[in-house]
Amino acid sequence: YSKYLLAACYSWISGRKLKHISIYPVLLFSLLSVITGQHRSGVISARTRIEVLVESFRKKQPFTHFLSFALNQPAIQERFLQFKEEVLEKCSHDCGISSSLFQNPAKLHLTIGTLVLLNELEIQKAQELLQKCREDLVDTITEGKPLTVEIRGIEYMNDDPAMVDVLYAKVHMKDGSNRLQLLADRLVDQFVTSGLMRREWDRVKLHATVMNTVFRNDPSAEEPNNRATGKPFKERESFDGRTILKLFENFEFGEVQLNSVCLSQRFSSDQSGYYASSGQLNFS
Repeated sequence: YSKYLLAACYSWISGRKLKHISIYPVLLFSLLSVITGQHRSGVISARTRIEVLVESFRKKQPFTHFLSFALNQPAIQERFLQFKEEVLEKCSHDCGISSSLFQNPAKLHLTIGTLVLLNELEIQKAQELLQKCREDLVDTITEGKPLTVEIRGIEYMNDDPAMVDVLYAKVHMKDGSNRLQLLADRLVDQFVTSGLMRREWDRVKLHATVMNTVFRNDPSAEEPNNRATGKPFKERESFDGRTILKLFENFEFGEVQLNSVCLSQRFSSDQSGYYASSGQLNFS
């Protein structure tokens, strides 16, 4: 994807009156950061207006990056493919079920939160903040060790199991603690405070999407929520998940050692098939 940059352009500033200001995305790699004018109050006014326009523009943009835990270890992928095979074998006659609904096994993940990073400076800021989180919270929660997580059981997002859009696998700390949830929530707190992330919920909903109706027409789609994409989703064709939920309620996808948080790039792939990384924080 193209790394967008917001450039604030103005013709001139006279006193308190801002004569002209506009904002637009361009394919450059630095922000226009010097504002000049005849009066201090005018410069301050221009800066405030520019900041408001930048944030207004940002809120309308699809997310570009997200913090994630990768769940694409070979053993998990193998169990996921077994799940897919059995679902198609036993439930293919249920309304809306097709192979196109399933997640790409190489991209199995937990989303912590989404970000709109509009230029290289913002990406660098996110990288630096992620590393700073190690000292502030990660070491305390993880004790410098991987978190052992079990992926077991399935659940759906909406209220009607006969009209499902998102089916996900549930994650549990093997030791029964809430450390994974605590880590995710604290990371979001840090990024929201920095201004790099918008808070979507009081707590992060940790889930590993295994089936999603947005994949039906676009296998590369990601869907944290409508607000994060900047525009509503097109009409979906839901599927009947009742049989799947009954037969696979406690399906075991396996156990995984989570040893890092990734700053993942949307619509990208690395050599493993997972999302390309713009930064990574290791626990050990």
